[in-house]
Amino acid sequence: MPLDHTHVPHASSWLASANGHPDFPIQNLPYGVVRRRGSAEAWRGAVAIGDQVLDLAALSAIHSLGQPADSALRLAALPALNAFMAAGPATWSALRHALFEVLSSGADEAARHAARSCLIPQDEVEHQLPTRIGDYTDFYTSLYHALNVGRLIFPDKPLTPNFQWLPIAYHGRASSVVISGTDFHRPHGQALPP
Repeated sequence: MPLDHTHVPHASSWLASANGHPDFPIQNLPYGVVRRRGSAEAWRGAVAIGDQVLDLAALSAIHSLGQPADSALRLAALPALNAFMAAGPATWSALRHALFEVLSSGADEAARHAARSCLIPQDEVEHQLPTRIGDYTDFYTSLYHALNVGRLIFPDKPLTPNFQWLPIAYHGRASSVVISGTDFHRPHGQALPP
């Protein structure tokens, strides 16, 4: 996607913590799925801005961004971002442009008031994996990795003849994709007996 007016370096927000923020200035509005820490609230889509997150479900309930952004907002407010991501670049851009306008220093007072009431401090939320990942395809392209694994199985000829011309991939189910920081049991894998 090409850069547009939402990426200009001099753009500023009415939210003071966003201006000059190293990670989440108005030019960087990353999506995630959050709820208030320790609560039983429903998970919902949010956008990081400065030291806050903008609760997209709350914004959708009280403020219209106009179409097609309202439709995009409803998708991004869900407890998983799969439908929003599947909607494609036109939908992503429509919502990005609308959120930029609501959060920019030039936003009208009604938009500011609505957005301000939907802000939650980042340190008061917990995050959930933002997508439902059912499966994956892994392309086996590292020569170094292929040689190391190949030597275990075929010591005399570790690299298959087609490796450099035909991508090798495998498809699998993803049962343990979790958000960073989650504890899990790491399997020890397979090893040849000594």
